Amino acid sequence: MPLSPTLSAVSLAALLGSSGVVHLARPQVFEPLVPAALGDPRPWVTWSGVAELACAAALLVPASRRVGGLASAALLVGVFPGNVKMALDSHPGASSWARRPLVAWGRLPVQVPLVTWALSVARRG
Repeated sequence: MPLSPTLSAVSLAALLGSSGVVHLARPQVFEPLVPAALGDPRPWVTWSGVAELACAAALLVPASRRVGGLASAALLVGVFPGNVKMALDSHPGASSWARRPLVAWGRLPVQVPLVTWALSVARRG
């Protein structure tokens, strides 16, 4: 049975909000995902965390839910290159479970249903 529009939006907000908090509380976890060409990774990680929290907040308010869903989809597409970098940098025996190939490569296809979910929330606004 599909989730109600409100439960779907709140669930996506919880996911993005949790990730946003981790970005701000433990930025070193995400810094290796930022391509060197972008310079210092800390501002990128900080602002992506802030963006996740802003998307989560927009998803929680019915009046801004459509925009929140569209912004969430755009954010998820925007961070995809970082997930690709993480997969390319992964290696067996990595000290972090997130840097192991199975996890790192497994994250890539998960972006598709996440973007679809965000667009669904936007449509159902």
